[in-house]
Amino acid sequence: MEEINIKDFLNYLKKYSLIIVCVVLLCVLIIGIYDKFFKVPLYQANTTVVLVKDENNRDTESDTISQNDITINQKLVSTYSEIIKSRLVLNQVIKELNLDYTFEKLYKEISVSQIADTAILKIVVTDKSADKSSIIANNLAEVFTREISSIYKLNNVSIIDKALIPTGPSNINLMKDLVIVGMLSLVGSIAIVFVIFYFDDTIRSIDDMENEIQVPVIAKVYKDNNGIDLIVDKKPNATASESIRTLRTNLQFASVDEQIKTILVTSSVPSEGKSFVAANLAIAFAQTGKKVLILDCDLRKGRQHKIFDASSKKGLSNLLIGEIDEFKEYIIKTKINNVYLIPRGVFPPNPSELLNSKKNAALIKLLKKYFDIVILDGAPIIGLSDSLILSSVVDKVLVVSALNYTKKTDLRNTITALNNVNANIAGYIANNVTHGKGGYGGYYYYYGDDEKDK
Repeated sequence: MEEINIKDFLNYLKKYSLIIVCVVLLCVLIIGIYDKFFKVPLYQANTTVVLVKDENNRDTESDTISQNDITINQKLVSTYSEIIKSRLVLNQVIKELNLDYTFEKLYKEISVSQIADTAILKIVVTDKSADKSSIIANNLAEVFTREISSIYKLNNVSIIDKALIPTGPSNINLMKDLVIVGMLSLVGSIAIVFVIFYFDDTIRSIDDMENEIQVPVIAKVYKDNNGIDLIVDKKPNATASESIRTLRTNLQFASVDEQIKTILVTSSVPSEGKSFVAANLAIAFAQTGKKVLILDCDLRKGRQHKIFDASSKKGLSNLLIGEIDEFKEYIIKTKINNVYLIPRGVFPPNPSELLNSKKNAALIKLLKKYFDIVILDGAPIIGLSDSLILSSVVDKVLVVSALNYTKKTDLRNTITALNNVNANIAGYIANNVTHGKGGYGGYYYYYGDDEKDK
């Protein structure tokens, strides 16, 4: 059984807190409306009878009740309980009160119980009418007393308390119902969230990546709620910007003995933020004085042209179909100093074949001569071979995973796929890092879809 981290569960629970509150309020509202306007009120009237010493068989020398009398009466209690609800008694009640009831209906309205360790029987009648419930209860006790005398020739039943007219319904207690339903809905909602939490396969924390999946997290990129793509340029002091600069520094320290010129940024599935990381990492390198090119290799769904507000009519796919020596005609100088872009180009029918071509390998070698850093924004790994192909022609590979979005199974499959092609993985990036909170969402990866990959 998987070990449950209470702190993780509480953080997970916070994400559903609003939904839980809404569910509880809705359930309370529904039960309140039902009790107030739809629930049929039922009234209970009760009377008690006691088994006493038979008046006709009293000891002439003593009027006291012996222990033997008590024992005999207690043994009769169960028998008398059945007689009270017998056809003989109930049909007589129906006849005397002229009730529009069948025996079965009246039988369901009556319950008989013994008061513990006594010879006292409690008769309870439940009915829609308060007056009728008390009338039936009293008449039932009288009929029962007469029938016992007739059957057993005994006068050992005496009525203790006559039934009074109920002052309120027995089945409606609004406050009690509201409290019970509120508690049940709260506990039920938390239980459902716990089940979801237990079977949730998403990566919830950096610990999940480092300890459970055992991958090196080279950087954690904090989530920025402003929706700014080029955050390193627009908001250099933001936490997310500092995260990207930390990633740049870690890459530089990791390449002391070797020069890194080509970096592939990929992910397991769409919407993990790889394009966001690739664009901002390029800006971070450019801020150190390096000449950086972003090569959008996601020929299906690349969005670097949208991030940098450029045209994608002429890009990598067009270049690979034509002559790679003319690559300079496809390079777009962005508004950010030292950052250049080759967009994805027109949507090709055979992206994998283009990326796996000798022409593409030659192009990357050519670009390395003209730029200090070439960052390739690749397609997601799961279900596609594009980035696996590119991993063999770059110096390092970065894998982006979004907390509270990426599935552990998908990341494991990504690791296996990259290891199978001997990819030189620089590390894994935890994206959308927040302080105990995470967001769900995303897009499906349709062939040729231009939706955002973030």
